[in-house]
Amino acid sequence: QCTYLEIDQVEHTHAVVLSRPAWLWGAEMGANEHGVCVGNEGVWTREPLGEEEALLGMDLVRLGLERGSSAREALEVITELLERHGQGGSCKEEPVPFVYHNTFLLADRAEAWVLETAGRYWAAQRIPEGSRNISNQLSIGSEITAEHPELRQRARSQGWWSGDGQFSFAEVFSLEQQPPRMEAAKARFRAGKELLQQHAGHITAETFMSILRDKDSGICVNSEGFRTAGSMVSVLPRDPALPCVHFFTATPDPSRSVFKPFVFVADIKPVPQVRSPTFLHDPAKQIPRFRSSVDRRHELYRRHQAALELMEQDQEQGQKLLETLRDLEQQGLEGMKALLEGTVTPHPEELADLFFDCVEAEMKFY
Repeated sequence: QCTYLEIDQVEHTHAVVLSRPAWLWGAEMGANEHGVCVGNEGVWTREPLGEEEALLGMDLVRLGLERGSSAREALEVITELLERHGQGGSCKEEPVPFVYHNTFLLADRAEAWVLETAGRYWAAQRIPEGSRNISNQLSIGSEITAEHPELRQRARSQGWWSGDGQFSFAEVFSLEQQPPRMEAAKARFRAGKELLQQHAGHITAETFMSILRDKDSGICVNSEGFRTAGSMVSVLPRDPALPCVHFFTATPDPSRSVFKPFVFVADIKPVPQVRSPTFLHDPAKQIPRFRSSVDRRHELYRRHQAALELMEQDQEQGQKLLETLRDLEQQGLEGMKALLEGTVTPHPEELADLFFDCVEAEMKFY
């Protein structure tokens, strides 16, 4: 059972860790036990938006992670399900539908991909080296590695492409008149690219954290009633003997959040403090949907929010708290560095408690 659709289950699914809006089934980003990571962004294209309920891009993120043991396999899972079931339905827990198509980043220890969609059509680009970013707009030009079998035929039949010269997915399928939010996306996409280029050749987990916290670029959003909801950074070593480490904030606004490490091991200690409550009569599951609202904040979110209010009221106290939280984050980063350099070999039970312990420590500070 996905957010809106029920689809066939597979015989085996992988363990996943997800950062997700609490009301839906899928996820905005996450990782699986094989070191596959997937994240998505909304895009608007020339293909009409499907308001009828289908798979959400966020459902596809989770399905790719549950069923793909490599980035390429996750990509195949997503494109096959997209072609079969389509994408559509509201992506927001509000009575007025908010609908979009999706672009995805997929990575594992060995390779990375960008997958972009327009309705049931899609194009994918393999990223052999360097860095790549996405942001609410189509970004794959003519460097297409794989595509929907009828992609070009569709473009021709709609009069979007003459069939002559190079075929650029972004040029052909982007809207001529972009919605206002797409204009902001262009600046964000450019800024992300520039920030990555500045650090080319020596990008670390800390580099990504600082980029995700960058407010001037609009990457870290905390205005116009919209706030970056959750952030994630993953370290995927090429050496299969080393574990993948995934850092999650589990709270909004990374500039004031703590990135906490998570490692897949057996018997992971559950972390109820970051699980949103469930509701017997959930307005997202009742038809018609979204006729009422419920408080979905988990315990860490509530405490984090209360601390943010204090920080805003008392600058000095706020600064102190922020420094304490940064120290906590630094400890996690140093511990993970030692783990990845092979200078320490922690017990599996230590890793099983890792994320729980970090969340507990953060809550104590609040």
